[in-house]
Amino acid sequence: MTMLGLLISSKECLELEYLIRRELEEMLLDLEDQRLDGLVRRAIEERYQLVFRLYARIASPKDLVRYVRNKRNYH
Repeated sequence: MTMLGLLISSKECLELEYLIRRELEEMLLDLEDQRLDGLVRRAIEERYQLVFRLYARIASPKDLVRYVRNKRNYH
């Protein structure tokens, strides 16, 4: 595993937060689609967890709670 540092301005941080939220919302919509098979759903869920961890680094706990998924949310 490689650890990277990133120095960004507050405006860039807001844009990054916005982009990540959009991606999380899109994946949540995809996970609600009953037409997706288990393999695709699992791939989306794994990607969701990765993007969620990125979001957790910059979002406030209040904003983060909206995107928390637990085992009951998984299909």
